[in-house]
Amino acid sequence: MTDADPVLRALAHPVRLRMLTLMWPGPMSAAELSRELDISHALASRHLRTLDAVGLVELAEERTRRGGRERRYRTVHGSPLSDRSDGARLLGATLAHTLEERTVRRHPEGKGVTVDAELWVDPEAWEEARQKLAGIAAELHDAARPPRSPGTIPVGVTLMAFPMRETSHADAPGQPRPGPEAG
Repeated sequence: MTDADPVLRALAHPVRLRMLTLMWPGPMSAAELSRELDISHALASRHLRTLDAVGLVELAEERTRRGGRERRYRTVHGSPLSDRSDGARLLGATLAHTLEERTVRRHPEGKGVTVDAELWVDPEAWEEARQKLAGIAAELHDAARPPRSPGTIPVGVTLMAFPMRETSHADAPGQPRPGPEAG
């Protein structure tokens, strides 16, 4: 992992991904993040510094609070995740962990959409679907409000859709790999 891009390393921690999500609709301080995530203030500060160091968050405001200075950060809008193929396994593992955590919190009566598919489609159909999915993600991000805002509900969204390389049947998961020939 030491060769990984610093942005990917920053994104590879589920807490930091969640922090970015929480700060999307508006700025939050380390203290606010620590309360929302149920982690220590020191740990929230450390994760926030990591995100700041790679440019994923920016200082939105400083204000006086209880005689001290409170620094509130916001997520830099844009998606550094969308077109990253380097480190895809690292990112996939982090997203899978986040999805598992959110699934436990799924409302038992809440309606959702679950899709898992490996499909073969023509490039035009893929591009049209990709644009629609990006639009839906942008629409939800634009509608996001700060955590626990009156009249809102928490919604979990994990989406990773991408074209894949073709593999031979021998390269497919669950297929035996060719070994050294017996002589």
